[in-house]
Amino acid sequence: MGKSKVLIVGGTGYLGKRLVKASLEEGHETYVVHRPEINVDIERVQMLLSFKEKGATLVSASFNDHQSLVDAVKLVDVVICAISGVHLRSHHILLQLKLVDAIKQAGNVKRFLPSEFGTEPARMKNTIGAERVVFNDKMEVRKAIEEANIPFTYISANCCAGYFLGGLGQPGHYLPSTDFVHLLGDGNKKAIYVDEDDIARYTVKTVDDPRTLNKTVYLRPPKNILSQREVIGVWEKLIGKELHKSSISKQEFLASAKDLDYAWQVGMGHYYNVFFEGCLTNFEIGDEGVEATELYPEINYVSAVDYMKRYL
Repeated sequence: MGKSKVLIVGGTGYLGKRLVKASLEEGHETYVVHRPEINVDIERVQMLLSFKEKGATLVSASFNDHQSLVDAVKLVDVVICAISGVHLRSHHILLQLKLVDAIKQAGNVKRFLPSEFGTEPARMKNTIGAERVVFNDKMEVRKAIEEANIPFTYISANCCAGYFLGGLGQPGHYLPSTDFVHLLGDGNKKAIYVDEDDIARYTVKTVDDPRTLNKTVYLRPPKNILSQREVIGVWEKLIGKELHKSSISKQEFLASAKDLDYAWQVGMGHYYNVFFEGCLTNFEIGDEGVEATELYPEINYVSAVDYMKRYL
C-alpha cells in the first residue's frame, strides 16, 4: 500500500515546520500551502524554499480564496492543519471552517487532522476563563468536520516541551532558572510534556493508520508524565544545585492574570488548568481515543530528562 499524499496548512509555523519535516522523512509526497502575500516575509520565504529543496511541493492558496483551497485539497489524500491560535481575539482557529468547506467540496480527502495539538478540548467543557474561547472554537471546527462526514484524527499533544519544560512550568519563561522558581500551587499536579519533533512524528504516523481513524490520539510518553516539582527536581539534579522556591496560590495566580492583555489571559488559563486543576491526567482514555506511544513503540521519544539537557 502506497503512502498518502499529504497537504500541510500552516507549514511555516512552530509545529508546522516540524510536520513538513516529519512527513517528508516518513516518505509521503508532501505539499505545503503558502499564502500569496508571504513573499514579503523573507524568513518564511527561505523556509519554504528549504522545504522545496528537501522534496516538498509548494502550493499557493488562501483562506480568502475558496477555489484555491479546493484546488490545493484535490492534490492530496490527507490534510493536516497547523495554523496558529495566537491571534485569539480574531478566532484564528475558526479559519479552519473554510478549509472544512473546501475539503467537503473536493470530496477526495480520506483524513483531516485539524489544528489542535494541545489540551483535549472535549474534556474542557467546564473551564470559565478566557481560554474557553480556544476550546469552543476547536469544538466548533470538530462539529463542522463531523457534520460534513469528513474522516478525521484529532491529536491531543498536551504540553509542548519548549514552552512548558524550558521554564520549569512558569508562564512566560522559556529558559530554566538556576536560582529561583515559583511553584504553581503545591507543584504536585501531573502534566505531560512532549518534544515538538516527537509531536510531529507521532502525528504523521497516524495518517495511514486505520486504528486512528475517527479517533482522538493522545500523546502520553510515560517518562514525561511529571509534576512541576519533579521537573524542577530533574533540573536541580542536572545543575547540581537546589533552587529557592516559593508558591503561588490559586487565588494569587488568577488575580495576576486579570490585568493582562487577552492573549496572555488565555495563556495563563492554560497554565491554570494544567498546573492547578491537573486537567491532562485526571481522566482515563476511553474507547473514543488511543495512545500514541502504545501504537508506535518503534518511536524512541525524547524523555523530559534528555530534553532538559539542552539547557545546560
